[in-house]
Amino acid sequence: MLINEEIKLDYSDVLIRPKRSTMSSRGEVNLERTHKFLWSKKEWSGIPIMSANMDTVGTPSMHTVLSKHNMVTCPARHYLKNSTKEFKGKEDNICWFGGIDEIDNLKEVQSGFIGLDVANGYTIRFVDAVKKLREKCPDATIAAGNVVTADMTQELVLAGADIVKVGIGPGSVCTTRIKTGIGYPQLSAVIECADAAHGLNAHIIADGGCVSSGDIVKAFAGGADFVMIGGMLAGHDECEGKIENGFMEFYGMASESAMDKHDNHNSYRGAEGKTVKIPHRGRVDDTIKDILSGIRSACTYVGANSLRTLSKCTTFVRVNNTHNTIYEH
Repeated sequence: MLINEEIKLDYSDVLIRPKRSTMSSRGEVNLERTHKFLWSKKEWSGIPIMSANMDTVGTPSMHTVLSKHNMVTCPARHYLKNSTKEFKGKEDNICWFGGIDEIDNLKEVQSGFIGLDVANGYTIRFVDAVKKLREKCPDATIAAGNVVTADMTQELVLAGADIVKVGIGPGSVCTTRIKTGIGYPQLSAVIECADAAHGLNAHIIADGGCVSSGDIVKAFAGGADFVMIGGMLAGHDECEGKIENGFMEFYGMASESAMDKHDNHNSYRGAEGKTVKIPHRGRVDDTIKDILSGIRSACTYVGANSLRTLSKCTTFVRVNNTHNTIYEH
C-alpha cells in the first residue's frame, strides 16, 4: 500500500487568475485549433469540443448542429453496428468509438476519427486492441481510453493511439468513484496526461467533469486538446428520449438503463452509472452559443487571442483549501 500525498485537483478546486490584456472584445478570440496527429499524419481544424458517445447525446440531430459550429460528434455506440449512414455530412467532424470487439466495424466507417472506448484502459487486452486497430487502420486518426495517468497515456500512444481519452469517474452520471473507490481528480489528470502525450507529439481528450463553460476553459487551460461533454448537451431537442412533464432522461453508459436498452446484463457486472431526469432545455444551438461565449470571454480575461495560447496565459489559483496557492501552467 502506498499513499501519494501530492495535491491533486478537480475543476472545482481552482480558478484562473485574470491578467492585463490588450484585447478589446471577445469577438477577437479564435476558438479553432489545427491539430496534426502523430500516427495518421492527418490534420484536423475546428473547435475541439466533442459530444460524448452516449445514447441520449450522440445523435444524428446533435451532429447536424455541432457541425454548424465546426465541432465534433461522437455517435452513441449503438449506431456503429448498422446506422452509421444516419450521420450525414461533415465526416471529418465525426469520431466513431467502439469496444474491443468492434474493430471490424470501425474499419468500415468513413470519418475523421475512430477510437476504442472502454471504462478501464489499463488492461493489457486493451493495449493489444489499440495495436490491432492501428495495424488494421494504419492511416486512421485513432483515439483510445479511458486512462488518468501519464504512464498509461504514454503506453497507449506508443501502441498506436493519436489521441488518449482522459477521465475515470468524473462524469455527472458516472458512479465509478463511488462503487469502486477508483479515480483521479480530473484537472490533475488532464495536466499530467497532456504533458505526457505532448512529449510524444500526441493529443488528449478531457472526458467528463465539465458542468459549465468555465470547466471547459479549465480543461483547455490545463492542456487538453479536445474536451468531451455529455451532461451539458443533455436535455435538448436534439437528444434522444421523450419529454415528460418538462423533463428528459439522461443516463450513464454503465447504468441499469443502458444495460437494459442494449441487453448487456451479466452475472458479474453491476451498474456503475445512474439515470437522472433533467429539465428540457430547448434547442442545443442556444446552449452551444452560450458555451462558446464563456470560453471567448475567459480568453479575454487572460489576454489569450486564441484557444491555442490559452494554456500559456493561465495561472491557476487553488480556492478550496485553507491557503490559496498559485500554479503557473
